[in-house]
Amino acid sequence: MTTSRLTLQDTGQEARDSGQAPAGQVVAADPAAWRKVLADADMVWQRMPGTWYEGPFLGNALLGSAVYAEPGANAVRFTVQHSEVQDHRPEFGALFGLARLPVGHFTLEPVGTITAVDWRLGLHDAELAGTLTTTAGTLALRAMVHNDRSLLVVEAIPSPGEEEFRWVFHPAEAVSPRTAFIEPPEGYRANPPAVVERHGSASVAVQRLLAGGGHATAWSETTGDGLRTLYAGIAHSFPGSSARDDALLSVARAAGTCYDQLLPGHRAWWNAYYRKSFLSVPDARLQSFYWIQLYKAASAARADAPVMATCGPWLEPTPWPATWWNLNVQLEYWLIHGSNHLELDALTRTLSENRSALADAVAEPYRSDSAGIARTTDTRLDGGLDAANGGYPMGVPGQDEPAPEVGNLTWALHNAWLSYRHTMDESILRDTVFPLLRRAVNYYLHFLHRGSDGRLHLPATSSPEYGVNAPDCNYDLQLLRWGCATLAESAELLGIDDPLAPRWREVLTDLAPYPVDGNGLMIGAGVPFDRSHRHYSHLLAIYPLYELTWEDPEQRELIETSLAHWIGFEGALQGYSFTGAASVCAQMRRGDAAWGHLSELLDRFVKPNTMYEESGPVIETPLSAAQSLHDMVCQSWGGVIRVLPAIPAAWQDVTVHDFRTQGAFLLSASRRGGRTRWVRLHSEAGAPCTVETGIARPLTVVDGEGRPLPWADLGDGRIRIPLAPGGEALIHPEGEHPDLSVTPVEPDARGPRWGLPA
Repeated sequence: MTTSRLTLQDTGQEARDSGQAPAGQVVAADPAAWRKVLADADMVWQRMPGTWYEGPFLGNALLGSAVYAEPGANAVRFTVQHSEVQDHRPEFGALFGLARLPVGHFTLEPVGTITAVDWRLGLHDAELAGTLTTTAGTLALRAMVHNDRSLLVVEAIPSPGEEEFRWVFHPAEAVSPRTAFIEPPEGYRANPPAVVERHGSASVAVQRLLAGGGHATAWSETTGDGLRTLYAGIAHSFPGSSARDDALLSVARAAGTCYDQLLPGHRAWWNAYYRKSFLSVPDARLQSFYWIQLYKAASAARADAPVMATCGPWLEPTPWPATWWNLNVQLEYWLIHGSNHLELDALTRTLSENRSALADAVAEPYRSDSAGIARTTDTRLDGGLDAANGGYPMGVPGQDEPAPEVGNLTWALHNAWLSYRHTMDESILRDTVFPLLRRAVNYYLHFLHRGSDGRLHLPATSSPEYGVNAPDCNYDLQLLRWGCATLAESAELLGIDDPLAPRWREVLTDLAPYPVDGNGLMIGAGVPFDRSHRHYSHLLAIYPLYELTWEDPEQRELIETSLAHWIGFEGALQGYSFTGAASVCAQMRRGDAAWGHLSELLDRFVKPNTMYEESGPVIETPLSAAQSLHDMVCQSWGGVIRVLPAIPAAWQDVTVHDFRTQGAFLLSASRRGGRTRWVRLHSEAGAPCTVETGIARPLTVVDGEGRPLPWADLGDGRIRIPLAPGGEALIHPEGEHPDLSVTPVEPDARGPRWGLPA
């Protein structure tokens, strides 16, 4: 038997040309397969969406547009918001003085009264298309936020009777959205109103800011051949004032190009994006939801864009107009690793580029060797000035009230470490993770003290959102232990003789044990987990740090008790409570329980367009649900790749292709009839390859040319295979000749479409 790793395009083309899969080759599904799963996931609207939580959304990580009915009017709203647009007055804190600022919206105002809509958001091409029906006629619409430009383009073909429809731009008041929910600080005032100017055939709304700089929205409309096309662009500048000219230039360049001429580059990026991985499961609703999250992630995140704020680029009235670092950011970016989309990793870059802000977050005596991150920041990690803490946003453990959340930077660096582990790009570890984690851990080391029990203890800190301070807070102990272990291992790998290495080892040996009672992991010493709480900050050692694992029999009772006690308090649980529970259950190899938690999330919390609400728009929870599904189909922590470890009993068939794992492997696998039929691993970096395939012995293991590969049986269903960079292993039951094509699985039942179908 032979197998070779061809590019997706080449293998698909070869299969199409021959009419069948080449014998013995792992054949990636041709483009039609991606088109099929994405078309099945397309959201449709046959009822008018009334809110952000119901309507279509378009974006390119900078410009975002949400589409829904204009409240109280016979019109359709197309919002235009931008992830770089923010205020610059740190004296009023992150949530007011550095808040993201709303830009505005366009209204499409038809001649007649709106009577019906029929829209489809095509995920494959990232375009919205359909019709708007009124008492006067119809408007055929196409819309996109162009992938390569900060530009919204909407093409409309009016029928007779609707030729005189109009577009109207409504600038938003440049004030923190939080002011609608909470009284602003004394002295805070709104920025001046935008000024609308006319420049030839284009208009521009110029929004100057009190702190200097500003943003501008330019637009123009072209007509001809029975259609009208709106072009709208946004630019932001600070401290300079180039926004107006930049916005006008982007619109002028586009307005000379028709919609169809703008499509090729836009579609090419999106089509190639999806083809980097493939996942198909029998739950049609969950599978559609998953592919929508990949669309949402690429609409909200790119490596060179600002790190995602709580509602992505689609800013709406919200009490959360900033970037949140005590859970939101971490959950938003988890799915990029397994889905093989590191091109979306803005988090690692943002941490690396804004080191001075991380040092400034801590009190002056600690800035020479320490760093931290406030709970909320702007796009450049500035947490603003906090007068209560002497002009820095983080408090001092054991001294300030409320006690600080010290662990947020360390947790964010765990995400960056995952990017290193999934690529084995040593520069991420050397240049970003190690130096910043060293400073984050140093901040803890300043406050560790040895108790009468001989163990090292932390003074009072805060477990995110629980509201009760605690010494030896589990959130911090767990992150500190992970941080010291990672620093020690990294220094050895990088060949660094760090003078702090003995201190890290001392912490690992002498750190106080995690506070535990009869209900499992506590909030901290003397503070039990005794009320409903949505956040699983006290359980990070279980997930995502995998410091406590189900594979250690001595930890199983603690894991099971802690999970049951936490998720058993129903009152305050929110959507991400169930994604966290699903991932913990996946670690426990309980696929049915994990599926149950995800199903409960979809039933109770996810909105019609897969968005999510907690007092305002937030997007981390649906994105983290995609990671929970990843945890069911593959886990690669601890140096072991676990293939299909937590599949529900009802899922007889599963397909996964080019799933990225720790160690920089690309995994493909097929489960059919309740049995894993084959597993393929392609090594990018030549890292040690230990895999738990779930395939019964005896095994056949061959390389990319079909030659037998040496392998070692480690027991417990695990084998070790030597793979050099570029090497490949195909594993299947001995004596079988499995179908090696990668194709979607048949759904158990047709799920209703997301959106607002009839």
